[in-house]
Amino acid sequence: MGFKLGRQREAIARQGNIRKKLSFKTNEASIPGNPVIRKKLDEGILGEANMDGSIFISDKIPSNSPMEKQVLLHEMRHATDMKLGKLSYGDDFVKYDGVTYPRETINGKDMIKVDGQWKEAGEDNFPWEKQANI
Repeated sequence: MGFKLGRQREAIARQGNIRKKLSFKTNEASIPGNPVIRKKLDEGILGEANMDGSIFISDKIPSNSPMEKQVLLHEMRHATDMKLGKLSYGDDFVKYDGVTYPRETINGKDMIKVDGQWKEAGEDNFPWEKQANI
């Protein structure tokens, strides 16, 4: 099997003047250091930040849309909090700002106990969600 470098291209700059810019056209969202993966998510879920740094975004969100940008900014806040050690989670807890919140599956729903009340995961009134919505 042969290998070719490709066709020769003209210089993109001459004597300090840029004549041609490089272009990296893509319709895929990307964030350096954080893989963004489009996939089918549960009903009502637009995005998920994962402990490994990856971000899932709903395949129902149009590429390059304002909604996509808003969801990515929100999930990047969670990813940043995880990298800083401010936020972490597991199957039976969510830890945010030094406080551990119990987590259980109740009647088939992912529930988190905050201020003595069980609330369904994904709601905006959790402390870590309020912070990411700023």
